[in-house]
Amino acid sequence: MIQTMRWFGPNDPVSLMDIRQAGCSGVVTALHQMPVGEVWTREAIRERISLIEVGNERYTSLKWLVVESLPVHEHIKKGLPARDEYIEKYKTSLRNLAAEGIKTVCYNFMPVLDWSRTDLTYTFPEGHKTLRFVWEDFALFDLYILQRPGAEADYDQQVQESGRKKLQSMSPVEIQLLTNTVLLGLPGSEEAFELANFQELLNAYAEIGDQELRENLYYFIRQVAPVAQEAGINLCIHPDDPPRALLGLPRVVSTEADLAQLMNACDIRANGITFCTGSLGVRADNDLPGIIRRLGDRIHFVHLRTTKREAEDNRNFHEAPHLNGDVDMYEVVKALHQEELRRRAAHYTDNLLPMRPDHGFQMLDDLHKKTYPGYSMIGRLKALAELRGLEMSIARSVQEY
Repeated sequence: MIQTMRWFGPNDPVSLMDIRQAGCSGVVTALHQMPVGEVWTREAIRERISLIEVGNERYTSLKWLVVESLPVHEHIKKGLPARDEYIEKYKTSLRNLAAEGIKTVCYNFMPVLDWSRTDLTYTFPEGHKTLRFVWEDFALFDLYILQRPGAEADYDQQVQESGRKKLQSMSPVEIQLLTNTVLLGLPGSEEAFELANFQELLNAYAEIGDQELRENLYYFIRQVAPVAQEAGINLCIHPDDPPRALLGLPRVVSTEADLAQLMNACDIRANGITFCTGSLGVRADNDLPGIIRRLGDRIHFVHLRTTKREAEDNRNFHEAPHLNGDVDMYEVVKALHQEELRRRAAHYTDNLLPMRPDHGFQMLDDLHKKTYPGYSMIGRLKALAELRGLEMSIARSVQEY
């Protein structure tokens, strides 16, 4: 696989030189400064390319290989009349990216929140920190802080009661910290949604259930995937994180059946998948190596990470060491390697998959630095080293086609 890392632009505490020293050849980034729904101009794209590829001779071996993400406007997700205007802008951005040589574009279709956690500094006995999701804490926020109408229907009586008791023992600082964590906006952002108007964002989805959201997704992909394919771009949807309904909002990219249904909705190769082992791996019913074998031709980008479901409640999970969580990373990497061999035998031009290690621990010297949650350098470097060694051993033992 092509080894990459995510970079959040000039304000990222992790530098391009850090990524280069890690041995990566690819950069995964986006124009985070652009308002959602606006056209990415060729000038803005070239400016970012110049920072990565030609801005400094030391970085010339780095390439901007993957856009993560080109955001989908909420009007598209909600199927509002203005969606066609935003879809046309999305098409223009895709054409502009293709014209500047960018061929892989990741996106997601999660309503309102891109991802959800309840703790960004969950600390292991060894002292390193990671991300965690606790169902009881999420229920506490939903029921008693946000006080979402009808939230009681989503939680059993035991969770409601334990959340209420826990809230009584929390300080105002702890309540605010949980609120900010749940309402954190996008990966790489330090800004959270405001509690005061958050319910209004949820209300906008009051009439949008599972089927409606699926139909809006399929409408979008049927419009943009043919344009992407014509331009030579592979689109790849990121699975829901976590892969279950939250806050009364549907999630429609959580299982293999969801992915297969989406692939069939627009059956061209440009309609593809970001294979995130952490998001899909939270669910025990997702067979990750099997998904690769069955849908591998539509995988265009790979996130390698693993989570650990916690015994007391399998809805709780935390980011785990990359080789020691619930994901069978050996079988996953083996299946991905076999997919690359299949592509090579079929003379694909994209026979190598761009991969990035995802959600590393905050550890060692990074414990004393301010970093984006999940994206400190040393933890990702550790993960990349482990994955690199695993891939090499598999490559030397797996028989070629």
